[in-house]
Amino acid sequence: MATMKSVLTAKDKVDVQDVERPVPGPADALVRVRACGICGTDTFFLHLGGMPVGADGSLRAIPLGHEPAGEIVEVGADVTDVKIGDRVVVNPQGVPSGIIGCGGAHGAMSEYLLIEGVETGRNVTVFPDSVPFEVAALNEPMAVARHCVNRSGARPADKVVVFGAGPIGLGATIWLKLRGVEHVVVADVIPERLETALAVGADAVINSATENITERLTDLHGPAANALGQPRPGTDIYIDAAGAPAVFQAVVDNAKWHAKLVMVAVQKKSDAIDLGGMLRSELTLIASQGYPTEIFEVTPELVEHHERFARLVSHRVPFAEVDRAFELALTPGAAEKVVVTFDDLA
Repeated sequence: MATMKSVLTAKDKVDVQDVERPVPGPADALVRVRACGICGTDTFFLHLGGMPVGADGSLRAIPLGHEPAGEIVEVGADVTDVKIGDRVVVNPQGVPSGIIGCGGAHGAMSEYLLIEGVETGRNVTVFPDSVPFEVAALNEPMAVARHCVNRSGARPADKVVVFGAGPIGLGATIWLKLRGVEHVVVADVIPERLETALAVGADAVINSATENITERLTDLHGPAANALGQPRPGTDIYIDAAGAPAVFQAVVDNAKWHAKLVMVAVQKKSDAIDLGGMLRSELTLIASQGYPTEIFEVTPELVEHHERFARLVSHRVPFAEVDRAFELALTPGAAEKVVVTFDDLA
């Protein structure tokens, strides 16, 4: 049986193993992975040393990677809607053996990835060769960002601030601008990320480590008030793509009457958040999880605007240096978006 290289979880590092290369069944396809992004979920599993399973919280090593782009190299006898040579992005939730890279039988940080019951529009979609594989690998996180923007209901006249200039926050910024939203502000504490935010279309940025958020938002979005008539910035929608308790509290402190907060970041537990302050603005809290319908809705626009989305990729690391790629991703502030490429395994 042929083998391939695949990345599994270990404690604070990756475990590269030789595993059996999957053999597609009659309805399956085999994808040669050409690029795979590293996500915060991957680093979460690495910190733990595996994926929690069972009531006792015991850990199980799992294959990593759920942001792949690649090309079809083998198809089963019954497959008709994809062919060898097609370049595809993948829906990691669209296979029967479990979510790819998040506890399922397969991970995409591998030389090859089996797509069981392959079906265009359900678990793969084809993209043109005008888009580099490392940019196509953004399809999955950009679907997360798109769902967040969809949940916000943002309209062109709305004034929006995005907290967190990581890939999801920057992706949300791009989608907001493509949606026609007139004024989008991005707040972060890392100057380089704020420069990227401006480059992808943000109308203004705030360094929340050195600037007063209330004063800057009032300058940018004008004055307003909460339900008690207390002065507040005129921001309509807050998007939390950072997940820090300080961000949630900053929104509560600044929200005008009937403002909205969309949470897309994984939230860290805190007892310091004043939920009672939400009453003073009748703040609407909206949670955004995953991409119920957006996984392939984003693909045509990702293709059309691929040069803009390419700015989100800060590091392209060959698979031979996959340890370094995960080290970058595990180090706070060291990288914006790390994509592992597999050309060195050709």
